[in-house]
Amino acid sequence: VQLQASGGGLVQAGGSLRLSCAASGLTLSSYGMGWFRRAPGKERELVATIGWSGISTSYSDSVKGRFTISRDNAKNTVYLQMNSLKPEDTAVYYCSARKGIEYDYWGQGTLVTVSS
Repeated sequence: VQLQASGGGLVQAGGSLRLSCAASGLTLSSYGMGWFRRAPGKERELVATIGWSGISTSYSDSVKGRFTISRDNAKNTVYLQMNSLKPEDTAVYYCSARKGIEYDYWGQGTLVTVSS
């Protein structure tokens, strides 16, 4: 099982990035998905979740209105569209999959750096 996160990079404040999380070895349509991030010196934060069907989503207050989580089950991929990026969004972003309450599988992370 592998979750491959990609799409991170360096962007100026106010810019946009789109992260992707491609799965192999599991069928993502059976899993709820989440995007987490860990900034330097801070605890890991759950920023967005999406249900298996893609209908149910949730966001942390820190990203609500700027980030959008989506999924394409046919492509076995989950996305995180990040707009109006701020320097405080700088972090390593991880995708994760769960069937129950706990997140079972984790990607390796992709670094997002937002310059001011």
